[in-house]
Amino acid sequence: METPLSFWIGFNAIVLALLAFDLCVLHREKRAISVMESLLTTLGWITLAVGFGVWVTYENGLGTGLNFFTGYVIEYSLSMDNIFIFVLVFASFKVAAEQQHRLLFWGVIGALVMRGLMIWGGAALLHKFEWVIYLFGAYILYAGVKMLSHKPDVEVEKMLVVRLARRFLPLSSRSEGDHFVVCENGKLKFTLLFLVLVVVEMTDLIFALDSIPAIFGVTRDPFIVYTSNVCAILGLRSLYFLLAGAVKSLVYLHVGLACVLIFIGGKMVTEGFYPLSTETSLIVVGGILGTAVAVSLLKSRRILLKKA
Repeated sequence: METPLSFWIGFNAIVLALLAFDLCVLHREKRAISVMESLLTTLGWITLAVGFGVWVTYENGLGTGLNFFTGYVIEYSLSMDNIFIFVLVFASFKVAAEQQHRLLFWGVIGALVMRGLMIWGGAALLHKFEWVIYLFGAYILYAGVKMLSHKPDVEVEKMLVVRLARRFLPLSSRSEGDHFVVCENGKLKFTLLFLVLVVVEMTDLIFALDSIPAIFGVTRDPFIVYTSNVCAILGLRSLYFLLAGAVKSLVYLHVGLACVLIFIGGKMVTEGFYPLSTETSLIVVGGILGTAVAVSLLKSRRILLKKA
């Protein structure tokens, strides 16, 4: 069933209103974000996502609701890999704590636009060429196996986007507060903060190449794929401030995320022969992530006990 245009307009209007309230009211003053505030904000975004999922279930039935929640869990969990990269990027460029929230805000705006275009393109492609789902599945399998065999280790200055930006963009050597563009010696130049924003956007784009096809493995409904993606991305900033200091403790998280990708990729490749229900997918994904987090925390606790 095709989603009414009013649903698309209404959802995006609410998202823009929430973002405006977040930037102009909750975080009007430039300041560092505390752990408690991050926890409350994270719970707030999760509550809003759950509420929207309940509405989807009421409007379209249990099956569609489960598709939304499964897509949300997949996207939310895979976004934790973004957090690992953001920690490295902000540390490498020495981005002040009070600048990080506003920087991630504009990063989210860009991510919503890019992901919307990608989902629209992916849905159109699947509608015209049904067999493309198997290519998506094969790519997700490859990405999962690659993640499983390579522990994430990124040298920011060696990233292609950083090298290209330093080579072709007129960059200022000074940091000018929250400005992305400054006038230096009569010429407009981009600040280092703009370079960080570019890295954040490109990093999200790269991870979206994994997560969006993975959600298409759960449902072909572009509205559910889009809304589950957006709801997860909206909570990414608060999740970053909550987990930034604990990323190193989640030592097996990348293994769990890799297993999620492998499972979803395998499901997509074999769905024509051995289809799995959404309920089964949600249970498996939740079980994998829960196990990865629990084992990580147990490992970190043992390390701390040995040091003590």
